[in-house]
Amino acid sequence: VQLVDSGGGSVQAGGSLRLSCSPSGYTPTSYCMGWFRQTSGKEREGVATIGSDGTTRYADSVKGRFTISRDNGDKTLYLQMDSLKPEDTAMYYCAAQWGYSRSLCNSLLATGFRNWGQGTQVTVSS
Repeated sequence: VQLVDSGGGSVQAGGSLRLSCSPSGYTPTSYCMGWFRQTSGKEREGVATIGSDGTTRYADSVKGRFTISRDNGDKTLYLQMDSLKPEDTAMYYCAAQWGYSRSLCNSLLATGFRNWGQGTQVTVSS
């Protein structure tokens, strides 16, 4: 299964963007999917995850501003990003691990995910 990220761009602080992640091929009904971000020289950071039971988890830095969701019809994963800040600037990646694990979804750790999109750049200017 390939994951294709899209929706990144350049916005001013306070603006909004919506990222999309479209999987190709068969996708299991049990999963943990998420969004991660990375800047140069830093480790990949968990932003938000969603499990096949509907449970969501957010990094403290994005709570109240970002919303993760998944369309169970076409399996597309979304990240609605509002009130963007310059510190949100990063390459954003979607990820999936087939087979739901509550501990993985709660951890926001990139190391547990085996399937990754190619990334989409988000740049927020002040």
